[in-house]
Amino acid sequence: PSDKSLRVKDHFSSLLFGGSVANTVLELVLLTAPFVAVNYGGEALNVERSMPLKEVAVFFLVSSIVRRVYNAYLEAVYFSFPKLRTQSPKAHLLKQKKDLMGRDQEQLELLDGHDKWTMVSQCVLNFGLYFMLPGLYPSGEVAEGLEEQSFQERFLRLIANHYVMSFGMYWAHRSLHVVPYLWDKIHSIHHWAKHPLSRNTYEDHWFDNFANAIIGHIYAQILVPLDRPTFWFSHIFRILESLEKHSGVSCGFNLAYSAQQWLPFAQMPHHHDWHHEGFKGSNYTFSSIGGLWDCVFGTRKGGRYTANNSAAATREDLQAKGKVKELPSWFSPLAPLVGLTAAVCMKLNQSFEN
Repeated sequence: PSDKSLRVKDHFSSLLFGGSVANTVLELVLLTAPFVAVNYGGEALNVERSMPLKEVAVFFLVSSIVRRVYNAYLEAVYFSFPKLRTQSPKAHLLKQKKDLMGRDQEQLELLDGHDKWTMVSQCVLNFGLYFMLPGLYPSGEVAEGLEEQSFQERFLRLIANHYVMSFGMYWAHRSLHVVPYLWDKIHSIHHWAKHPLSRNTYEDHWFDNFANAIIGHIYAQILVPLDRPTFWFSHIFRILESLEKHSGVSCGFNLAYSAQQWLPFAQMPHHHDWHHEGFKGSNYTFSSIGGLWDCVFGTRKGGRYTANNSAAATREDLQAKGKVKELPSWFSPLAPLVGLTAAVCMKLNQSFEN
């Protein structure tokens, strides 16, 4: 049926309840296991200076629910308001035995396997680090001699944390495009989706998701620690932002992107959408939150900013656009990640000494 003949409720993605029964069951098992452990182990499993293990379990359960519900919301927007789409509706037509995003059956089957490995590896990483790094998941207690953070301090820490996160993910993302092995064996899988929808957000090689979790969230939390409520907000906000940039729409319905449009060099989903279309190897517009680093390092492209009468265009989109700056032959995009890792190791060493 045509878009016009469908009601809003008809557009909600099946991913609200899981596109794969096996993957949904696996996710439920992984989300339930920590609650079972808490039920039998009790407070003995809690780690000092960290939120209780039960709260960590709730944290990841809520994250899973938010991902599913917000994905359904974004896809409802996409199908309900064709005029708000970044790419023309014909770009998503089913053709040549490919899905709406341009992937064939063999690719989808491979992605299904990576989805399973992603869930297992993320579960091991998240709960393993809970026990290995006390304080990574902050408790609500205020250390002796310190005062509870003010709203202003929390806000500034949140901005700094997100820019550190974005810096790491910028260079990790750029490395995945520039280093031939990383592109061929890992990141190109994600770019099978030439016309992304929000459901594509975490459809990557499992190691791609694993590295993003470490270089993004974990590094940022170690270098610029957030307190308990800000940690919760940051994580949920980041989920919304990730889903939105793959949503295929760039407008006021993008709650996270609309909230950060006031930031200098801010991006909107149409930037990442253009990145996925694959022109010139997609070697541009790598930033996640904020968009600062693309402007600093000369990889910003406006993409389809004229979509929907330029309603979501940013100041940088409307200004004269220069060519993308290539990296010098002597410079490796992995070098900033080595430096960031060294800074994390130094910070951890200091915390263990104290």
